[in-house]
Amino acid sequence: MRKILIFILGSFTVLLHAQGNIGVATTSPRANLDVNGDLNIGKKIFLDNGSGVLLAGNEDQLLVSRGPNNPPTWKTLRIPEYLAGKYYLIFNDSFRDFNTVTPGGTTGQGISFNNSETAPTTLVPSTDFVVDTPLSSLTAKGFKTISGLSKDFTVNSTVSSTYFMFETVVQQNNAGGNASNIKFACGIFVDGLLKSIRLNMLPQSASNNTFITHTQIGGVENMAAGTHTINVACARLTNPFAGLTLGVGSPSYQGTQNTNNFMTQSSLKVDVYEIPQNFSSVIIP
Repeated sequence: MRKILIFILGSFTVLLHAQGNIGVATTSPRANLDVNGDLNIGKKIFLDNGSGVLLAGNEDQLLVSRGPNNPPTWKTLRIPEYLAGKYYLIFNDSFRDFNTVTPGGTTGQGISFNNSETAPTTLVPSTDFVVDTPLSSLTAKGFKTISGLSKDFTVNSTVSSTYFMFETVVQQNNAGGNASNIKFACGIFVDGLLKSIRLNMLPQSASNNTFITHTQIGGVENMAAGTHTINVACARLTNPFAGLTLGVGSPSYQGTQNTNNFMTQSSLKVDVYEIPQNFSSVIIP
C-alpha cells in the first residue's frame, strides 16, 4: 500500500511540473520545454500553426518564425545554384514612352524640334560625344530628354555587364516636299553620364512624311552596386527647311496620316548580367 501511495504521489508531482515549464539538463527552464544541450529527433516534427491541424511540412521545408504572438509556419527556402565565375541575368526590364490619350498627336510623348529651333552650332561631336559627357552639358547644347524613358534599375554585384537597347521612330513633317538630309543624334545616359551615342540621318526625300526606325545598343561594365538612373536624350544636328518639324518617338505633327503614337513610340530595354556575390535568401510559401 505504501509503494502504491508513493507512486501516486510521484505521478501527481510529475503532472504538476508538466503544467509549468519542463527543463532538460537545466533546473531553471525558461519555456514550456527548455533543452540545455543537443536535441535528437528521430522521426517527424509536427506543427500546430493555429489551424487545428498538425502539419508535418514537406521535404526540404524549414520551420520559420512569424514574429511575437504568431505561430511559426513551414516555408520553402529557395537558394539558386550558381556556378562560380559565371554571369547570370539578374535584372531585366523594358520601358516604353507611349501616350494613348492623343493617338494622333505629340502631347506627352516623345520629343520634337520645329523649324524655329535652330540646330545647335556649339555641338562638336568629336569632343562632345565622348564617354561620360554629362547630360546637363548636352542639354544646354540642344539635347532633349525623352521623359517616359527615365527609369531606375538595380545592380547587386561589383562584377557585372549591363546592356541597353533603345528603339524609336524619327519622322519629318516636310510640308513643302523639299527635305534635305536631316542629321540627328541620340544618347543613353547612366546617372547623368553618356554611355552610348549614335548619329543617324533622315535621307533626302520628296515625301512629306519620311520616317526611319532608329535602333541603338550600348553597355556598361562593372557599375557600383546599388540603384542607378537611365535617361535617353536626342538632338537635331542640322537645320531643316522652313515649316519642317522633326519628331522623335512621336508623329512629327498631328496631321500625319501614315503614323500614330502607337507606331512611333520609343522603347528601352535594360539587362543586367552579374557574377553573383552576396544575395539575400528568398523565402517563398
